[in-house]
Amino acid sequence: MMDKKHITGIILSGGNSSRMGKDKGFLLYDGKPFVQHSIEALKPLVSRIMIVSNNEEYDVFGQERIEDIVENAGPLAGIYSGLKQSSTAYNLVLSCDIPLIKTDILKKLIDAIDDEAEVIQIESQHRNMPLIALYKKSCAYVFLQLLNAGERRLQNAVNQCKVKNVVLDHEEACFTKNINTPEQLNDILK
Repeated sequence: MMDKKHITGIILSGGNSSRMGKDKGFLLYDGKPFVQHSIEALKPLVSRIMIVSNNEEYDVFGQERIEDIVENAGPLAGIYSGLKQSSTAYNLVLSCDIPLIKTDILKKLIDAIDDEAEVIQIESQHRNMPLIALYKKSCAYVFLQLLNAGERRLQNAVNQCKVKNVVLDHEEACFTKNINTPEQLNDILK
């Protein structure tokens, strides 16, 4: 397996959370904020964790916090900001609204590293998940060009890179559920 000193963890916590109505990173699941679950899943696999957010309240988690270089441009800008600040070739990217995520799922991305892929993303239930993915630092250049051209859709940016999917089996799909609405939160709290 790739040595963790060559991998940075990047947690995206900059969204507006418009469907939830409050900052998702601070929602509680199992007695801990969502972002804490992300930190704990990443920690065994990476040498450094960055939280991409303009919200200073994230400083309470004791991780490095960086702000979006391009503001109000969604996860594409968040990933770009993290890649730009990273000093490692590989970067595990995770949005803060996936509280059920496990280290074992993220490890599958690292185990899939090869000489070709620039983005290695989870595929769960026939859906690509670019917010649970491993990005090479070299993607930053492509992402900046797209941002400068007005592109905001992450999937369009990912499609400009060499992509590899890691397909999860049906039993693992529950660990990749992202929580966007109060109803989805209630479902996992039951």
